[in-house]
Parts: sequence; C-alpha cells; structure tokens
Amino acid sequence: MSRPPPALPLPLARAIEARLEGRPQAALRESARRLSDNYRARRSTREAIRDEGDALAYALTRMPATYAAISAVLGRLAEEQPGFAPRRLLDAGCGLGAAAYAAREVWPGLAAVTLLDRNAAFLALARALLAENGDAPLLEAQTVEADLLRLPAPSDAPYDLIVAAYALTEIAESALPAVVDSLWARASGALVIVEPGTPRDHARLLALRDRLISLGATVVAPCPHGAPCPMRAPDWCHFSVRLPRRRAHRLLKGADAPFEDEKFAYLALLREGGAPAPVRVIAPARVNKAGISLKLCTNKALCETFIPKREKARYERMHRKDWGDPLEAPAEENL
Repeated sequence: MSRPPPALPLPLARAIEARLEGRPQAALRESARRLSDNYRARRSTREAIRDEGDALAYALTRMPATYAAISAVLGRLAEEQPGFAPRRLLDAGCGLGAAAYAAREVWPGLAAVTLLDRNAAFLALARALLAENGDAPLLEAQTVEADLLRLPAPSDAPYDLIVAAYALTEIAESALPAVVDSLWARASGALVIVEPGTPRDHARLLALRDRLISLGATVVAPCPHGAPCPMRAPDWCHFSVRLPRRRAHRLLKGADAPFEDEKFAYLALLREGGAPAPVRVIAPARVNKAGISLKLCTNKALCETFIPKREKARYERMHRKDWGDPLEAPAEENL
C-alpha cells in the first residue's frame, strides 16, 4: 500500500477556502495569531477556539499539519500491518476531523466514523465540512460533544481503530492514565496516539506506552520492541513530515515558503496480532562522500550503522530509507 500524500484532500481544502469568501482577513489573522500563541504555550484549544472564525483559522493554519502527521502515522501502520483493516473509527479529540479524513484515505473500506470533541465550535465547522465532502462514510459520521476526561459509556460495538491526535497533550499529566485506560477499553483493534514532537510529549508518551503494555497492548510502531525505551535525554523520539502550503495557508500565516515541516511523536498499538518491525530509522540520514550513516533503534539497543558507497547494492537499498522507516532484514544489514 502506498502512503497517502501529506496534503489535505482536495475537496476538503476547497471547502475550507470557500468559507473565506466575505470574511475579514484581519479577524482571521488575529485568530491565527492567538492560535499560534496558544499552541506554543500548550494551552487548551478551548481557550482559543470560540466561534466559527477561530475554527476556520485553525482549519487554515493547523489542520494541514495535524493531518499530515496523522496521515504519515496511519499510512505507516497500514504498510507495516497489512492485515489490519478497520471498519469503525473513533476520532477522539477530533478538532475538525483530521484523523477521520486521513483514515478514510488510508483505508477506503472504513464504514463508520465517530467524531468526538468537547468544543462545540470545532464540531459545528466539522459537520459543515463533512457535509460538503461527498464521501458517504464521512457524510454519515456521528459527532459527539464530550470531554475525553468524561467519555460516554462504551457501546456494545467497540471501535476497530481509535485515534487520539494532538489531544492528550492538552490533558494534565495526572489525568492521562484514566483517559488512556478509557480509550483502550473501547478499542477492539488499534489505538494510535499522535502528539507534538517535543521532549515533553515524548516523555508523556513513554509513560502511556508502559501503561498500555501492562494492559496487554502490543506496540507495533515506532518501537521495535516492548522493552524499556533505551533513549535518554537530551535525545527524544520524534519524526517529521513535510507538507505543502496552499496560498490561503501562506497568507494567513504570513509565510513565504511553499511548505512546512511538522515534527511529531506517536504510538501505534494493537490489541491482537501484529508485530513491530525489527529495526527502525529514528533520525534523518547523514550522507557524505564516503557513504550514509543511519541511527537505528533495534530490539536490543540504539545503534548506528554506516554503509559505504563502495557497497553499491547495499548502499542503494539503504539510501532510499527515510526517517521513521523500518528495516526488514537486520542480519543482512550487519546491525
């Protein structure tokens, strides 16, 4: 399966941009500025998303990046676990539904979608955009206004896939165990958590990883094992995706570059079946005239391997590996 592109699906991007018509640009820029300040200060989106104008500013400035990160994670999960084919999705702390759109791109057989968020302004714009999408499972998506701290009682039909993306970062650390327990209890297949790629969020993910393993979860990505993480500060496990900026995105952000890089951290866990890749590339490759160096996480420890250019076949194979990619044959690569 090919990984989906990081850009928002075109019908969604056009629906967002159509809502700009007649709106004062100054008000949108002010909303975008507050959102940016809010994000950097790690304050709740509830403080910044108060009405449709704020939600639209989010759709233009932050949704493309969150979609790109989620799309990268779900695409990788589909590639590495080809037997996993979810039919029912819960987008927990959905915002405008970025995870639902990404999951639909990755798994066209997705049949039922629930969007859950505590912010009414988010859900109102999410419903309006879904109505303009033209995709049946998304058109029929259920929206639920609820807080992750107080989830509704679980249904008799649990979700094959639950995605909590850029949502747990807003929750107090003391409340995280109860929230993740509640999400895991509702997941019959996979739980995917995507967070900002910061040392703070990496540390919080490690605590959730340990808790979920104790509940019987199998971590299938990015970790190649279920042992304690060998990474030590000041290093932290994170990845990056490059996404294009559409014209409206650049104008509202006051940015000239036609792209941006979104750094993220994540966990993908399965309840049954599946296994992690034996080795994963956990940093950008370093290439010089002599060859390529890759930093790797294995089922034993962190290590680094160097592939000289003179080993042409091996070099060509490893040169194509990207940050976050698995290696399928560690013995062959002399790790």
